[in-house]
Amino acid sequence: MPREQVIKAVQRRRPSRIPLIRAQWWGEGLTEQYGDRLAEFARYPEDVSFLWLDPLDVEVMGLSWEISADGALDSKCVIDDWAKLDEFIDKLPDPESDPQFAALIAQAQAIRAQDRYLVFAWWRLFFERPWGLRGMENLFGDYYDSPENVHRLHEALCDLYCGYIKRAVRDLRPDGFWTSDDLGHQTQPMMSPEQFRQFIKPYYERIGGLLAELGIHWWLHSCGNNTPLLADIADAGVNVFHPVQKHTMNELEVARDYGDRLCFLVGIDVQHTLQEKDPTGVREEVRFLIDTFDRPDGGMCIAAGNGIVAGTPFDNIEAFLDEAVHYGTQHRGGFD
Repeated sequence: MPREQVIKAVQRRRPSRIPLIRAQWWGEGLTEQYGDRLAEFARYPEDVSFLWLDPLDVEVMGLSWEISADGALDSKCVIDDWAKLDEFIDKLPDPESDPQFAALIAQAQAIRAQDRYLVFAWWRLFFERPWGLRGMENLFGDYYDSPENVHRLHEALCDLYCGYIKRAVRDLRPDGFWTSDDLGHQTQPMMSPEQFRQFIKPYYERIGGLLAELGIHWWLHSCGNNTPLLADIADAGVNVFHPVQKHTMNELEVARDYGDRLCFLVGIDVQHTLQEKDPTGVREEVRFLIDTFDRPDGGMCIAAGNGIVAGTPFDNIEAFLDEAVHYGTQHRGGFD
């Protein structure tokens, strides 16, 4: 798909087909299960090219204290004492001297030469990254006990991110920026809307404002129930939201209430639909999602909701991709 068609989908300017983006997202164990058979899916499109970088690797910052690798993922703590914050901020990397860009520049040139929509991407922004630095339980306590330090950390991260965005836009000439924050869980957001507005939205607004100024679309991945936050997410400048996680968000209500403000990269459910239904049921779900989110002017792309994991029937993956292409084209044609 030419890049202009993806732009039309995002900007609601009547694309010819619903783009497939991260539809072939192979998760844990899938490659080991199917091996070379997954190459059969190369006949289906992936309409966006991604270039990945990481703006912050704490292992190479040269911090004066040892970082423990013990504990569960959400309890690991890099900044275990706020007294260490000054040094942490002082040793944040300089985007202008980051060697990651050397290889990415050549890749970006090749992608643009193919007339493909190009996204530069990294995981974790102002919720996932801070809890990775403080530990999730600590961070939630900090919202009440040490809000000034949370803001200092977020301000420093925002400065860092803005520097990386400016360099990426200058050197890679992308169309979009992808990042994540996983703001929800199975039943509700990880924080109240009031806390989101206090601790996260101001920094989202800085990122969104910069991206808008640079003419870059913002793609946000956030698992779980984000419904109470969607208005603020749209206000902050997010252009595309992924995945609208099934069984946590009501697709009909989300499409009705926010379809004129956000483009949705709608992710098919990888927890139950792809795992448990037969191919006919998978195709029915794809049609339901397209009927729900695709509007006459566009505003929808389709994806896997997350990594497609081991145990997913091969024929179900085939049904998902095939129906997304064919019904996605047919549905757009119905608006002509």
